[in-house]
Amino acid sequence: MEISAQLVKQLRELTGAGVLDCRKALIENDGDLEKAAAYLRAKGLAAAEKKAGREAKDGILELYSHGGGRVGVMVEVNCETDFVARTGQFRGFAHDLALHIAASAPRYVDQADVPAGVIEDQRAKARMLALQEGKPERIVDRIVDGRLEKFYQEACLLRQPFVKDEDITIADLLKQTISATGENIIIRRFARWELGEEL
Repeated sequence: MEISAQLVKQLRELTGAGVLDCRKALIENDGDLEKAAAYLRAKGLAAAEKKAGREAKDGILELYSHGGGRVGVMVEVNCETDFVARTGQFRGFAHDLALHIAASAPRYVDQADVPAGVIEDQRAKARMLALQEGKPERIVDRIVDGRLEKFYQEACLLRQPFVKDEDITIADLLKQTISATGENIIIRRFARWELGEEL
């Protein structure tokens, strides 16, 4: 099957993958743009998984101010080399993260960062609420697990839907960026301040 340069260009714009990868994906999927994009995403996610163990000590501290200086964010994003740290794609990712943090106010980077005491408090609140609502004891544990999962989705940066595209999470966006840059990327830490908030 003949794959046109226009189709390759469309797939590149859609996925950010290289020309040869786009051409190969289109050939493998008989020119079907949607299937080729899904193929590249799956391939990219697999590549991102392989890179996850590599050390990332370079990167950027991105600063972002929102609402005329009412909200401020600082986020540290690490990669493997200063070459990638200087690219527009990496800097754009760091900026999007800072913007997202300003808008969504996560409290932790990921579930592993949530202190055990906070998890126990959330568990106890969810249990008490389920019992107050008159839920049968046999299903209370499932309700507690569901509410704890919802807490993680609201409080953990990597679990939140991306503010610019709610079809993907920040974890998905991170994997896409790892796939596109070819380096391991880590969201190390962040801080968010809001004018007049209590510490």
